[in-house]
Amino acid sequence: MSKSAASLIARLDESRLTTNHYKVISAAVLGDMLEFFDFTIISFVIAFIMVPWGLDYGSSAIILLASGLGAIIGAALFGNIADRIGRRPVFIFTILFSALMTGAMYFTPEGNWQFLAVFRFLTGLALGGLYCVDLPLVQEFVPSKYRGRVSGIVTAFIPIGTMIASSSAAFLTPSIGWRGLFLVGLLPALLCLLIRIWVPESPRWLISRKRFDEAEAAVDWVTGHHHDFREVRKSDTEWVDDLPAQTQHSWSELFQYPRSVITTWFTNIAQQCGYYCFTMWGPALLALVIGRTPQEAAKLYIAVTLGGFIGRWFWAFMSDYLGRRVSGMLLGAGAATMLVIAIFNTGNFIGGISVFWLCMIGIYFFADGGFALVGPYGSEVWPAQLRATGMGSAYGMGGIGKLVGPMIVAWFAGSSNLVSPKATTDAIAPVYLFLAGCFVVLGVLFYFARETKGKTMEQIEAELEAERLGARAA
Repeated sequence: MSKSAASLIARLDESRLTTNHYKVISAAVLGDMLEFFDFTIISFVIAFIMVPWGLDYGSSAIILLASGLGAIIGAALFGNIADRIGRRPVFIFTILFSALMTGAMYFTPEGNWQFLAVFRFLTGLALGGLYCVDLPLVQEFVPSKYRGRVSGIVTAFIPIGTMIASSSAAFLTPSIGWRGLFLVGLLPALLCLLIRIWVPESPRWLISRKRFDEAEAAVDWVTGHHHDFREVRKSDTEWVDDLPAQTQHSWSELFQYPRSVITTWFTNIAQQCGYYCFTMWGPALLALVIGRTPQEAAKLYIAVTLGGFIGRWFWAFMSDYLGRRVSGMLLGAGAATMLVIAIFNTGNFIGGISVFWLCMIGIYFFADGGFALVGPYGSEVWPAQLRATGMGSAYGMGGIGKLVGPMIVAWFAGSSNLVSPKATTDAIAPVYLFLAGCFVVLGVLFYFARETKGKTMEQIEAELEAERLGARAA
């Protein structure tokens, strides 16, 4: 009696969410939280060393931008590697490497900002790869009916990483110093032990490599029929590969799927440009508009970030309820509308409450909430052999928006500081209109996007292949 590869996929896709599913999801959640902890911690370190080291604007900018540049390269590099050698080893390596590079900055020679910049680049290299492999890993385990919300929830915990970085800087620095903050960054290395215990290789990736016995062990484990995925039970039973044939792909073959390239690359650019530019000015603008001190504005800004946290959860569930296309269009339209309303309400108050502040909460609900859709969608619309590569390319392109966005904002604001232009009330209208334009583009792109709600990864892949062959025939 033979065994069927398609039946393995069916078992995986028809399963309920088990305890072992939650282990895989938890590992990805922790990985993303720690990624943003590492990304954020450097901004606090610079605040501590800027005056003693005499850092000028240029050197500070290089340190801050180094990790972002590394993430762009790492996303494309490690995404491609994960498609070639598997999700699990790249997941483990990127976490371990980023932790070690962060810990190494404890030994930064006094006054040597170049040392910090190099190791921030290396850290970003690994963290860009981490983000682009953990979501495909989760999506390849989770049943289709849960895939949208689970993928979104993985991203919903990212702000907690930023919060941990802020808390570490506030409460630990007096006792461990700024160098000690980098030692805290070594803690993610412990996550590697959890991954080795909790997370097997993606069964879909194993099937694509004809490693059917290992894939069966992973499916048995995640569906609750076997206690240890490392116990691979080999048998003499013949496996029948009744799935569509898959060929090896190179990075350049992404362009055989132009619809996926356009929708994932440019939604990421629009999302990251709009979000990071808004965040860059958020606290400063709030203080200017409502006439409060930066400390008071920072307290009010907690509600703004809470709006984003709620938004991530909301849109994670909406992506499965309304679908990716409708959710994406609503996200873009909602963020753009709130930005325009904010322009006309800088001086308005309702019962002593700033309307501009309420608008900022609404903007973040859509703008920050968009990550629960844009990132996971960037992984869904690629064939299995290009999934991590495709997501890595999309995330990397989004990083370009993050780097170029501040320069565009500086141009609109009439500022000579291209990396961190100073916030002014006169710049609110032109800058917010530009950001609204970014989110309008996001919504329009989702109008033309492929709907993936309720479809298995294999159904999506079949549609992609049909589209590719149709385009070639034309």
